[in-house]
Amino acid sequence: MNRTMKAVVMYAPGGPEVLKIEERPVPIAGAGQVLIRVEAFGLNRSELFTRQGHSPNVRFPRILGIEATGTVADAPGGEFTVGEKVATVMGGLGRAFDGSYAEYSLVPVENVRAFVSDMPWMQLGALPEMLQTAWGALFRSLRIRPGERLLIRGGSTSVGLAAATIAKAHGVEVAGTSRQVAGERLIRKNGADRFFLDDGTIAERVRRDWDGGADKVLELIGTTTLADSIAAIREPGTVCMAGMVGNQWSFQNFAPMDVIPTAVALTTYSGGVEDFMAMPLQNLIDQVAAGSLPVAIGRVFQLDDIVQAHRVMENNEAGGKIVVLTR
Repeated sequence: MNRTMKAVVMYAPGGPEVLKIEERPVPIAGAGQVLIRVEAFGLNRSELFTRQGHSPNVRFPRILGIEATGTVADAPGGEFTVGEKVATVMGGLGRAFDGSYAEYSLVPVENVRAFVSDMPWMQLGALPEMLQTAWGALFRSLRIRPGERLLIRGGSTSVGLAAATIAKAHGVEVAGTSRQVAGERLIRKNGADRFFLDDGTIAERVRRDWDGGADKVLELIGTTTLADSIAAIREPGTVCMAGMVGNQWSFQNFAPMDVIPTAVALTTYSGGVEDFMAMPLQNLIDQVAAGSLPVAIGRVFQLDDIVQAHRVMENNEAGGKIVVLTR
């Protein structure tokens, strides 16, 4: 194993150019830790927010990255075998301690899961956080049941597309939204029964065309459309905010009694290690490999191109999950 590694380090918040490629010593694993040879990782908007300076508890310098797939380089406690394929998500990765934007990442053993797959790393790198968010939001926060109507606000995002396929397989009637007409084909291809072109105010159309509204809403745009999503639901329904593609952190002049109807619930889903460990990871990976759970990969970059990858993410130009390969 090499003594040094290539890593993306940032010393202060700013634009994509603050992400610097450096040579760093390879971390040394101790008891309760796993050293992962990172092969691929997906980009996430939480990393964009941290880079922009919206994560006050993150200390710099820091290597970003909240998810990774790769192989075990060292596991002193014997919990994993060297060479075993593993994935990791959250648990402080890329925030409390250095993350996956590197050739190696040192992770607490309780944050790591092994899997078996022959799929290329380009595909595997797209899966952990995307599937964890889709699965957790649907089953932990929304508690979807067969026969219900699910509206996915931000249906053409990678999480939205995965959620549509998973929900459809569980007998849920699915509608997805996109700001682009071209998004309809992709959304329907991933299992949606209905499509709403999103101009920011779709609640009236949803209630009219869907006989009173949705039973559940997965809100992936965020606070910019949340009030309208709440208005698109019928009693007793639940809205789960699980994304912030709209890049607005909070409401202005939010009045809950005016926005949230009687007997409608508003919840969130942020995900964590416990959710990652509880999800059926191997089963979902097998579905992706079989083609029954399509994964929308937008752009693939090399580690040296991390600045450009962040620009694409910031400008919403990927058309799916952005994946970075380390070699």
